[in-house]
Amino acid sequence: MTSGVPDRRRRVREALTAAAIDLFLTKGYEETTVDEIAAAANVGRRTFFRYFPSKEDVIFPDHEARLQRVAEVFATAPHDEPPLAVACRAVHGVLEAYLDEGVIAVQRYRLTRDFPQLRSREIASAHSYHIAVTRYLVDRVGDEPDGALWAEVAGSAVVAAHNHVLRQYLKAGGKGDVLGKADRAFRYIRETLGVTAARTEEVDDVVVAVMRRGMPLASVMSRIEDALER
Repeated sequence: MTSGVPDRRRRVREALTAAAIDLFLTKGYEETTVDEIAAAANVGRRTFFRYFPSKEDVIFPDHEARLQRVAEVFATAPHDEPPLAVACRAVHGVLEAYLDEGVIAVQRYRLTRDFPQLRSREIASAHSYHIAVTRYLVDRVGDEPDGALWAEVAGSAVVAAHNHVLRQYLKAGGKGDVLGKADRAFRYIRETLGVTAARTEEVDDVVVAVMRRGMPLASVMSRIEDALER
């Protein structure tokens, strides 16, 4: 019997969220009451408030759980894994959670465009991810020269990439290769910001030479020597 409790709670939460979104879209946010949401989900008013403190919260039912999963990724990441790779991996998990919602995520996006109250809540939710990611990066590299600055820039980039690809996906009605775009975006970030400020001096000493396939070895060596002498 006990094992079924989490599943039942999840089903009730999902039913309340689906009912609220449907009513908000058809009737309006201000015009919809908690009693109407509860009735549409076949539960009572008291049950609604056992799950959500307000009708605004019912639209973002899993935000705290997702933040917790991000924190768990940071807490369990191998210490030798580059911090920026960990940050991208954690935020990628948030994106996958949105995709798992299916049509609910698309409908929520519509609501946040139409109702300023929900838009403000969405912005606050996104900012909480930025805080979590930046704090983790600061903890990892904050003692390095310009480490805190790098962490702020890198954290902002990771969250901005997530927000951009997710927003484009939702605007398209849940269509498109959002995971592929996210992978490319995170790769750009890792390639651009994957070295902290403390290590940039080492990177400045790296020389990259591009050669045509089939170029004679003597010409290859000559070009390398020229590059190293500059």
